[in-house]
Amino acid sequence: MLVLAVLTVVSAGFSMEMNQTSRLLAESGEQCSACDFREHSKQMRLHSIKSQILSILRLEQAPNISRDMIRQLLPKAPPLTQLLDQYDPRVEDEDHATTETIITMATKPNPIAQDALSSCCLLSLSPKIQPKNILRALLWVHLRPADTVATVFLQISRLKPGIEGNNTRVRVRSLRIDTDTAGAGSWQSVDIKSLLQAWLRQPETNYGIEINAFDSKGEDRAVTSLEPGEEGLQPFIEVKILNSPKRSRRESGLNCDEESAETRCCRYPLTVDFEEFGWDWIIAPKRYRANYCSGECEFLHPQQYPHAHLVNQANPRGTAGPRCTPTKMSPINMLYFNRKEQIIYGKIPSMVVDHCGCS
Repeated sequence: MLVLAVLTVVSAGFSMEMNQTSRLLAESGEQCSACDFREHSKQMRLHSIKSQILSILRLEQAPNISRDMIRQLLPKAPPLTQLLDQYDPRVEDEDHATTETIITMATKPNPIAQDALSSCCLLSLSPKIQPKNILRALLWVHLRPADTVATVFLQISRLKPGIEGNNTRVRVRSLRIDTDTAGAGSWQSVDIKSLLQAWLRQPETNYGIEINAFDSKGEDRAVTSLEPGEEGLQPFIEVKILNSPKRSRRESGLNCDEESAETRCCRYPLTVDFEEFGWDWIIAPKRYRANYCSGECEFLHPQQYPHAHLVNQANPRGTAGPRCTPTKMSPINMLYFNRKEQIIYGKIPSMVVDHCGCS
């Protein structure tokens, strides 16, 4: 009887140990499955971000702009330097009107409007710029250094085709500038908001502008055609426009990290590195915190949530019920080159997952 009791106890203990081991293996298997699904969700999120950015910017593929090209194209100018030095990719408030800054480099004038006396520049305007949404429009011109402190007269003129191919010039602005330091170049800005508005209302009149900056010796110190060592000093326009506001609802949700054992729908951290994408055409940010959603959602009755059956069709795990998706997303500010090699500074919507939930 004693031996039988001992065997019974040993057998029960072994059975309990086996059950505990089985439970641990099952839990481990579930966690591995959750890890696999989480990795799948992360890769899907990265793919979605790349596709979304190209779609929003209306690009069929990423612009083919190398780092060497960027060094040549990127202007060494005050507004761009300030944007990079004080760069914050996040835009926290979506409920108010937002602004966007578009920077466009000057190019050679139209052959129709070009003659031996014209000095730069054709300014191509982004379709986003409209006469009524311009808040500020500045033309930036770099002046070459002089041996002594001097007074410079900066003149901006519109070009118009004249009779027998001779250009007609219409003075837009004329400024007197007293240079402060000898031997140093400087950036000067000119308000051209009215000029841009006139061009936008009558695009056929945009034949470019002429830029001169004559000193007391009659030398033109405006950089309009680049000499060796003057890369990034060509004229450009900086246009700040107003975008219409869009309101979004605010919801809360769970936050987790990669080591979390949470199986419910949760927000996980994800850093997107554009250099890893090979996207050198994005000037800033080079990387940002995007986040992604992953996890289980309890089954919700179709009558109570009539849209759930539509979500189920896109559920990668193939389970019935709602899907773990972003319930609130925020935009980021981005500085980038478009396919026309124009520098754009603006807001890209829905780039950061703020909250996740089941829907």
